[in-house]
Order: sequence, then structure tokens, then C-alpha cells
Amino acid sequence: GPPGPGIAALTRLYADQLARIAATEHPGRFRLLVAAESAGALIAAAMGASGLPWRPDVHDAILADLLGEASPVGGQPRRLAELAARIAEAFGVRQLHADSPAELLKAFARAGVELPNTRAWVLRGVEHPAVPLVLEYKELYRIWTAHGWAWRDAWVADGRFHPEYVPGGVVSGRWATRGGGALQIPKVIRRAVVADPGWTFVVADAGQLEPRVLAAVSGDERLAEAGGAGDLYAALARDAFAGDRARAKVALLGAMYGQTGGAAVPALAVLKRNYPTAFGYVEAAARTGEAGGLVRSWLGRTCPPGSVGFADGEEADPDAGADPQSPRARAARSRGRFTRNFVIQGTAAEWASTLLATLRTALAGTEAELVFFQHDEVIVHCPAEQADAVAEAVTASGARATALLFGDTPVRFPLDTSIVDCYADAA
Repeated sequence: GPPGPGIAALTRLYADQLARIAATEHPGRFRLLVAAESAGALIAAAMGASGLPWRPDVHDAILADLLGEASPVGGQPRRLAELAARIAEAFGVRQLHADSPAELLKAFARAGVELPNTRAWVLRGVEHPAVPLVLEYKELYRIWTAHGWAWRDAWVADGRFHPEYVPGGVVSGRWATRGGGALQIPKVIRRAVVADPGWTFVVADAGQLEPRVLAAVSGDERLAEAGGAGDLYAALARDAFAGDRARAKVALLGAMYGQTGGAAVPALAVLKRNYPTAFGYVEAAARTGEAGGLVRSWLGRTCPPGSVGFADGEEADPDAGADPQSPRARAARSRGRFTRNFVIQGTAAEWASTLLATLRTALAGTEAELVFFQHDEVIVHCPAEQADAVAEAVTASGARATALLFGDTPVRFPLDTSIVDCYADAA
């Protein structure tokens, strides 16, 4: 092939990147983002190459128990075929493709039940003998197609599942995968993830990550104080919601995700009254998005531009969106919900990437290896006698990531750590 660009060209490119970082609003933060993303790319490649320990024999036993025998001619396994026949019988027809939403909608319509779609939460509100069968069929069909025998043959080799991670594959900075379904492994299938003999897993999960991010970045001292507790929702409930943890959770999630109707309305009013700075932080992000503007995560990742109809910084016509049901008004609200959550989810992704980078450094020179990551959960595979030391390293890496991003914050980002031989046994 043609020769590479040469050291001089690479040096100029590197200098240009440093100049661009220095010109950002918060160069120190953005430098951390670049470092974390670079480390994440290396970690993703290493995890894909080493793979997650996987027992094909256990996987086969799980599939046989759930689905029955595989079809010798490549069709549906026995259990799915039986369920499809029972669904057709419940609708009083000879045959029905239970994996076809269109056919299911028609069948329900013939039975006098008009449905907008066949999603599980819609079906659970319907009284019809076919509903429990359809729900069971959906769950098993998803396992067969996403993590069945064909999936195993394509993605598992030599006792390892080799996912293809895409760091920053989501606009918020969250990781994605290129096929393989690594980020959606059902709990029942996780029983096939078994550590090598003499080794074990350290599984760490950052609970309540996004609410804690809001407490850290918003500058709301009262919410930050609540964020110092092990259970943020419980602390919030004691502080402002008369001990009602469920209402506190509804309010905080509603503020972050733009769920402003129904039961969320009175809870949000309490949140706004008691934590005005935090509430204002996400509201400002939403208003910026609705007006066609751009928002940034804590370290400086910029959201992609929207298509509301006016450019960043351009004044919106105050009369153009007067009709709240107009396409433009609906698009603006949708954009606002996106930017409202972007500032939180993007920062949560940055915390997770920084955790990975610091943990990779902490494990250097040991036999322990990072083998899996999804959103706010990480798995380390290590010799059993090293598990306690690895768990301590994970906890210390979480604290280090918090300090790097947020400095001396009262907000805690606790990691729920389990030492298990099988992934499905993790808390």
C-alpha cells in the first residue's frame, strides 16, 4: 500500500488537536474526555480480543430447557412451534405467525380488541386468553433470535464470547456494539458466563448513576448533600418527600427524562420547590434544545444539532409554535427532552469511561483482566485469590473517577461489587 503520512504530518496533526483542546471553554475537562475516550478504545479492542468466558454446554442446556429441541431443518424450536399453535387456537384460527405484529393486530381486531401495537406493556392491559401465550412467545422468540444457537455459532469461539464494542457509538458517548447483543444479554442467558477453573468474576455496578450525576453537576447543594447517601432516593424522600421513596424517584427521573405528566406533576412541583438549582439545570438544557441550541456534557461533548427548524443561536419566531400540537411544537418538545437528558447521560458515560481507564491502570501488571462492560457495569476476570484485591481496586477506581470529573464533591458514586463464579449470580 501507499506510505503513511510520516512523523512530520502526524506531529502537525497532534499539535493541531492540542490547540483545539486548549481553545475549548474548559480545556482541562476536555483533555480528560479525550484521554478517557482514547483509553476506552484500547480497552474495547482488548476486551473483544480476549473475550468473555462462556460455557457453550451450559448455554445449550439453557436453550434446550427454554426452547426445546432445535429444528433439524432450521425452523422454530419445538417450544415456539407449540406456543404458536396454541396462540392460533386461542384466536380460533388454523394458523398464525405469532412473530408477526401485523397478524397479531388483525387477530386481536377480529376478537374485538383494537390495539395500537403489540408491545408487552400494551398486551398486559388486555383480557384475552391469547395474551399470556403471546407474551411468553415474545420472550422466548427474542432469546432464540438474539442469543440462540445461531448466535452462539457466530459469536462464541474457544469458550469465549467476542463482542465488537463501539466506544462512543451513541451520540451521548455511551458504548454500542456492532452485532452480538453484548449490551442486552438476558439474565437467564448469563448463566452461561462462567469463570475459568480457579478464577472468578468481580462484577461492579454503579447504582443510581444518572441521578448522582445531576447532583454533582447542577451545583444544587441540597441535592449534593442527599447524593452523599448510599440510597439517593431514600435520602431525597427523607429530606423533601415525607419519606415517600417512590415519589422522590418519580420526581427525579421525571426531571431528567422530561416525564412531566400524570403522577409526575405533583412530585415535580416538590422537587422544583426544594431543589431549584438542580431542576433549573435540566430545564435550561431542555429550553436550549427546544430553541434549536446545543448543549454539552460536563467534560465538553457537544450534542448533535437538531432539526427543529432554526440554527443554534437564531431567535425563534414566537408565533410559529403557538399551536402546541403543531409538528414544529412537537419536534421542539422532543428535542428538549433529548437535550435535557443529554447533559446527564453524556456525563454519566464520561464517568464510566474514566472508571474504565483508571481501573485498567490499576490492574496493569496483574493477571486480572477486564472482560465486559455495559453502561454502568464492569466485569473483571481474575484468579480467585486476587478477587478481594481486585474488588478494592474497582472501588478505588470509582472514587478516582469521581474526583477527576467533579473534584471535591460530597456526592458519592458507590459501586455494588459482587465476587461470583457465574455472572447470573451477581447482585
